[in-house]
Amino acid sequence: MATPARRRRTGGTRRPATGPRRRTARRRTREAAGQRAIGAVLILVTVLAAIREFPVTTGIVAALALAAAVLVRRVRTGRIRLPLLRTTGRADFTHSIAAYQHMTGTQFEHAIADLARRDPAVRSATVAGGANDRALDVLVQLADGRRIAVQCKRYAPSHRVGAPVIYAVNGTYRAYHRCDHALIVTTSAFTQDAQRANAELDHPLRLVDGRALGRWVSGGRPPWST
Repeated sequence: MATPARRRRTGGTRRPATGPRRRTARRRTREAAGQRAIGAVLILVTVLAAIREFPVTTGIVAALALAAAVLVRRVRTGRIRLPLLRTTGRADFTHSIAAYQHMTGTQFEHAIADLARRDPAVRSATVAGGANDRALDVLVQLADGRRIAVQCKRYAPSHRVGAPVIYAVNGTYRAYHRCDHALIVTTSAFTQDAQRANAELDHPLRLVDGRALGRWVSGGRPPWST
């Protein structure tokens, strides 16, 4: 009678040998690595030959390739003003707002002025921000004669526009700047107090938060046409 140990050795189905398969996989891995190495060497030889034969042309191509790589990186990190470019299809709101948030306050004011000029109904959009600007960063003049006072607030998402900004803009856009309408544009949002204060005005301001700005950037109607 066979012992239990002997039955375990002789009973059941035997597993197929895995040694040949492992050797085949290792061989294929070595072959692929070798092909990549050969490809890299061929590319290096070609580049060196091109540099020796056409140094000026090769230098220009290399410079263009480097510039393209830098441009792609800046686009991906939101450091390029992509929201100001005309786009086809639906724009990425998150990317658009991130690009604005990387700007300085002055750059944001110029970006909003550029965005306003995309509207055919706009005759001019002038950056007026600075010291003692009296709550006016961009003055938009429409072809029909209306004047729009724009206050720009480039804030991080955690910093919202409060009610004092509403009161400041409302107190100057008509009496001091002689404008017909006023709007506040921010990359963030408005507090509930700000929205409540605006709703209580006889002539509420037009509030453009980050989402509304994203829609405007992607080809939506400008705030003064809604």
